[in-house]
Amino acid sequence: MAWLWPSGDVETAGQQSAAEQYAATVTAVEREQCPEGQAEEANGCGSALVTFEDTGEELEVMLPRGTGAPVIADGDEVVLISSPTPDGEIFTIVDHQRSTGLWVLLVTFALALVAFGRWRGLTALAGLVVTFALLLLFVVPAILAGEPPLLVAIVGSCAIMLTVLYLTHGLALSTTVAVIGTLASLTLTGLLSAAAVGALHLTGVTDDLSASVGMTQGVNTEGLLLAGIVIGSLGVLDDVTVTQSATVTELAHANPTYGFAQLYRAAGRVGRSHIASVVNTIILAYAGSSLPLLILIVANNQSLGGVVSDQIIAQEIVRSVVATLGLIAAVPLTTALAAFTVRKGGPTPADEVTA
Repeated sequence: MAWLWPSGDVETAGQQSAAEQYAATVTAVEREQCPEGQAEEANGCGSALVTFEDTGEELEVMLPRGTGAPVIADGDEVVLISSPTPDGEIFTIVDHQRSTGLWVLLVTFALALVAFGRWRGLTALAGLVVTFALLLLFVVPAILAGEPPLLVAIVGSCAIMLTVLYLTHGLALSTTVAVIGTLASLTLTGLLSAAAVGALHLTGVTDDLSASVGMTQGVNTEGLLLAGIVIGSLGVLDDVTVTQSATVTELAHANPTYGFAQLYRAAGRVGRSHIASVVNTIILAYAGSSLPLLILIVANNQSLGGVVSDQIIAQEIVRSVVATLGLIAAVPLTTALAAFTVRKGGPTPADEVTA
């Protein structure tokens, strides 16, 4: 991690400064009939009077129109950008301000987590802070600095896993087993994703955003796709490995006569049930995030084979399948390791009887 850590400020290639944004409040909205032939989209036609928060200056701007335009009403806190024109600078409402609402949601989430989880909830919050810190301070800057995205993702995921699992679940043998199982499964996931992406000739460029990142920042989009698969798989992997390790530990405490084989079989049944539900969760999560794309592709009346082989859909299929294969490997691996460590690899009378 120290070898990959970006030194100094990251230099980006072809970086363009974003348009300056201004915070304002809508104080009045004046709507009018749209000219014939113009659709009454979003806000219709008319203007809004806004007051800039930093200067207090009032300005009349046109109501935003078109698909995805924010719906404006009196009292709304909005975001404007300025555009130079031959007639002077023009301000346009482009979005709503959401900072207050987001803070309310975050505080509600934190209070609910701590109220239910108590000390564990508090450590889970600390784990989230560590996760975002490593992503923003190490993973993203290292990729922008030109380091291999897949390697950065694996190293960053390992750092997140080591810190968060021990922070959340404590310095216990079961946690160490979960860490080893997650590390092995995560490495397998990275190798499988690299093989699948290479075999299917996926480029990682499926929309304007990924193309812009590749062109303006000089990031390897194929590597970025692999990094996304690895990081996205980490959360589900540590869920499964922690569950399996804890299940074996609890079974061993509840049934002291159980040996390795019995612990493995009993915990394996729990793992199979867990995998059956988690696989559906993964598929639905990726399908939900790609739903607008699915609608657009199917609306073009393509055949099923054409839809599935489209790079956008194929990329989501690879994400789902590779993540699932990593999960399937994590269950027997973590279960066997946990059963071995609990019984120290030695047979017990119960094992000898069942044999």
